[in-house]
Amino acid sequence: AEKLGWKWLSVGQAIRDTGQFAEILQKGELVDTPTVVNLMKKQIEIAEAEGAGVILDGYPRDLEQAEYILQDGTMRKIEGAILLNVPKEALLERLNERGREDDTEEAIGRRFEIFEQNICSILPLLEENNVKVAKVDGVGGIEEISERLMAAIHEMVPNLECASSHVGGEGFEREHSYGE
Repeated sequence: AEKLGWKWLSVGQAIRDTGQFAEILQKGELVDTPTVVNLMKKQIEIAEAEGAGVILDGYPRDLEQAEYILQDGTMRKIEGAILLNVPKEALLERLNERGREDDTEEAIGRRFEIFEQNICSILPLLEENNVKVAKVDGVGGIEEISERLMAAIHEMVPNLECASSHVGGEGFEREHSYGE
Protein backbone atom coordinates (compact mmCIF):
# COMPACT_ATOMS: atom_id res chain seq x y z
CA ALA A 1 0.00 0.00 0.00
CA GLU A 2 2.77 2.44 0.90
CA LYS A 3 4.69 1.75 -2.28
CA LEU A 4 1.58 2.41 -4.40
CA GLY A 5 0.39 5.38 -2.34
CA TRP A 6 -2.74 3.46 -1.40
CA LYS A 7 -4.52 2.91 1.92
CA TRP A 8 -4.02 -0.37 3.81
CA LEU A 9 -7.30 -1.48 5.39
CA SER A 10 -6.93 -4.50 7.64
CA VAL A 11 -10.16 -5.96 8.94
CA GLY A 12 -8.31 -7.34 11.98
CA GLN A 13 -6.71 -3.98 12.77
CA ALA A 14 -10.01 -2.13 12.25
CA ILE A 15 -11.72 -4.52 14.67
CA ARG A 16 -8.93 -4.19 17.26
CA ASP A 17 -9.02 -0.40 16.92
CA THR A 18 -12.66 -0.33 18.07
CA GLY A 19 -11.57 -1.79 21.43
CA GLN A 20 -14.86 -3.68 21.63
CA PHE A 21 -14.08 -7.27 20.67
CA ALA A 22 -11.12 -8.41 22.77
CA GLU A 23 -12.95 -11.45 24.18
CA ILE A 24 -14.00 -12.66 20.72
CA LEU A 25 -10.49 -12.14 19.34
CA GLN A 26 -8.91 -13.91 22.32
CA LYS A 27 -10.93 -17.05 21.43
CA GLY A 28 -9.94 -16.84 17.77
CA GLU A 29 -13.57 -16.36 16.77
CA LEU A 30 -14.84 -13.95 14.15
CA VAL A 31 -16.76 -10.76 14.78
CA ASP A 32 -20.27 -11.00 13.28
CA THR A 33 -20.65 -10.21 9.59
CA PRO A 34 -22.93 -7.16 9.86
CA THR A 35 -20.44 -5.46 12.20
CA VAL A 36 -17.45 -6.29 9.98
CA VAL A 37 -19.22 -5.28 6.78
CA ASN A 38 -20.34 -1.92 8.22
CA LEU A 39 -16.91 -1.24 9.69
CA MET A 40 -15.10 -2.01 6.43
CA LYS A 41 -17.67 -0.17 4.31
CA LYS A 42 -16.99 3.00 6.33
CA GLN A 43 -13.23 2.51 5.98
CA ILE A 44 -13.50 1.99 2.21
CA GLU A 45 -15.76 5.03 1.78
CA ILE A 46 -13.28 7.25 3.64
CA ALA A 47 -10.39 6.02 1.46
CA GLU A 48 -12.41 6.48 -1.73
CA ALA A 49 -13.41 10.00 -0.67
CA GLU A 50 -9.69 10.76 -0.34
CA GLY A 51 -9.15 9.40 -3.85
CA ALA A 52 -6.94 6.58 -2.63
CA GLY A 53 -6.61 3.06 -3.96
CA VAL A 54 -7.10 0.45 -1.27
CA ILE A 55 -5.46 -2.80 -0.20
CA LEU A 56 -8.05 -4.85 1.70
CA ASP A 57 -6.27 -7.14 4.14
CA GLY A 58 -8.39 -10.08 5.27
CA TYR A 59 -11.64 -8.86 3.76
CA PRO A 60 -13.86 -10.47 2.70
CA ARG A 61 -13.06 -13.14 5.25
CA ASP A 62 -15.90 -15.56 4.58
CA LEU A 63 -18.56 -16.38 1.99
CA GLU A 64 -21.23 -14.30 3.75
CA GLN A 65 -19.02 -11.19 3.64
CA ALA A 66 -18.05 -11.88 0.02
CA GLU A 67 -21.71 -12.24 -0.98
CA TYR A 68 -22.59 -9.02 0.82
CA ILE A 69 -19.91 -6.98 -0.95
CA LEU A 70 -21.01 -8.55 -4.23
CA GLN A 71 -24.57 -7.35 -3.60
CA ASP A 72 -23.64 -3.86 -2.38
CA GLY A 73 -21.41 -3.19 -5.39
CA THR A 74 -18.00 -3.22 -3.68
CA MET A 75 -17.03 -6.39 -5.57
CA ARG A 76 -17.30 -4.55 -8.90
CA LYS A 77 -14.49 -2.27 -7.73
CA ILE A 78 -12.10 -5.06 -6.71
CA GLU A 79 -9.32 -5.51 -9.26
CA GLY A 80 -7.85 -8.65 -7.77
CA ALA A 81 -7.21 -10.83 -4.77
CA ILE A 82 -3.92 -12.24 -3.58
CA LEU A 83 -3.58 -15.39 -1.54
CA LEU A 84 -0.21 -15.60 0.22
CA ASN A 85 0.92 -19.21 0.44
CA VAL A 86 2.87 -19.82 3.63
CA PRO A 87 3.37 -23.17 5.38
CA LYS A 88 1.54 -23.42 8.71
CA GLU A 89 4.83 -23.85 10.62
CA ALA A 90 6.19 -20.58 9.24
CA LEU A 91 2.95 -18.79 10.10
CA LEU A 92 3.09 -20.10 13.67
CA GLU A 93 6.65 -18.82 13.98
CA ARG A 94 5.63 -15.38 12.67
CA LEU A 95 2.67 -15.20 15.04
CA ASN A 96 4.85 -16.11 18.00
CA GLU A 97 7.34 -13.38 17.04
CA ARG A 98 4.68 -10.72 16.75
CA GLY A 99 3.53 -11.35 20.34
CA ARG A 100 0.06 -9.88 20.09
CA GLU A 101 -2.23 -10.41 23.08
CA ASP A 102 -4.92 -12.25 21.09
CA ASP A 103 -2.38 -14.72 19.61
CA THR A 104 -3.06 -17.53 22.06
CA GLU A 105 -2.46 -21.10 20.91
CA GLU A 106 -6.20 -21.76 20.99
CA ALA A 107 -7.02 -18.60 19.04
CA ILE A 108 -4.36 -19.27 16.41
CA GLY A 109 -5.64 -22.83 15.92
CA ARG A 110 -9.19 -21.58 15.54
CA ARG A 111 -8.15 -18.88 13.04
CA PHE A 112 -6.34 -21.47 10.90
CA GLU A 113 -9.41 -23.68 10.93
CA ILE A 114 -11.73 -20.82 9.96
CA PHE A 115 -9.38 -19.62 7.20
CA GLU A 116 -9.06 -23.07 5.66
CA GLN A 117 -12.84 -23.54 5.67
CA ASN A 118 -13.60 -20.14 4.19
CA ILE A 119 -10.95 -19.64 1.53
CA CYS A 120 -12.29 -22.55 -0.54
CA SER A 121 -15.68 -20.85 -0.83
CA ILE A 122 -14.46 -17.30 -1.39
CA LEU A 123 -11.99 -17.86 -4.25
CA PRO A 124 -14.52 -19.38 -6.69
CA LEU A 125 -16.99 -16.57 -5.96
CA LEU A 126 -14.32 -13.96 -6.69
CA GLU A 127 -13.33 -15.68 -9.92
CA GLU A 128 -17.00 -16.01 -11.01
CA ASN A 129 -17.27 -12.24 -10.62
CA ASN A 130 -14.19 -11.49 -12.72
CA VAL A 131 -11.93 -10.72 -9.79
CA LYS A 132 -8.46 -11.94 -10.72
CA VAL A 133 -6.93 -14.25 -8.10
CA ALA A 134 -3.17 -14.63 -7.75
CA LYS A 135 -1.42 -17.08 -5.46
CA VAL A 136 1.90 -15.71 -4.23
CA ASP A 137 4.67 -17.49 -2.35
CA GLY A 138 4.78 -15.82 1.07
CA VAL A 139 8.03 -17.42 2.22
CA GLY A 140 11.23 -15.40 2.30
CA GLY A 141 12.40 -11.96 3.33
CA ILE A 142 10.18 -8.89 3.38
CA GLU A 143 11.77 -7.39 0.26
CA GLU A 144 11.52 -10.65 -1.66
CA ILE A 145 7.85 -11.17 -0.77
CA SER A 146 7.13 -7.50 -1.49
CA GLU A 147 8.58 -7.91 -5.00
CA ARG A 148 6.35 -10.93 -5.62
CA LEU A 149 3.31 -9.01 -4.39
CA MET A 150 4.10 -6.03 -6.60
CA ALA A 151 4.50 -8.32 -9.61
CA ALA A 152 1.08 -9.86 -8.90
CA ILE A 153 -0.52 -6.43 -8.45
CA HIS A 154 1.03 -5.13 -11.69
CA GLU A 155 -0.27 -8.17 -13.52
CA MET A 156 -3.79 -7.49 -12.20
CA VAL A 157 -3.65 -3.72 -12.70
CA PRO A 158 -1.20 -2.89 -15.50
CA ASN A 159 0.30 0.62 -15.81
CA LEU A 160 0.37 1.33 -12.08
CA GLU A 161 2.84 3.88 -10.84
CA CYS A 162 4.45 3.53 -7.47
CA ALA A 163 4.35 6.36 -4.95
CA SER A 164 7.57 5.18 -3.35
CA SER A 165 10.46 3.12 -4.62
CA HIS A 166 11.34 1.81 -1.19
CA VAL A 167 9.41 -0.62 0.98
CA GLY A 168 10.33 -1.42 4.54
CA GLY A 169 12.32 1.72 5.20
CA GLU A 170 12.46 4.12 8.10
CA GLY A 171 9.04 4.78 9.62
CA PHE A 172 7.38 1.95 7.69
CA GLU A 173 4.81 0.36 9.96
CA ARG A 174 4.09 -3.25 9.23
CA GLU A 175 1.38 -5.60 10.56
CA HIS A 176 2.76 -9.10 10.98
CA SER A 177 -0.44 -11.08 10.68
CA TYR A 178 -2.00 -13.95 8.82
CA GLY A 179 -5.39 -13.67 7.27
CA GLU A 180 -6.12 -10.20 8.60
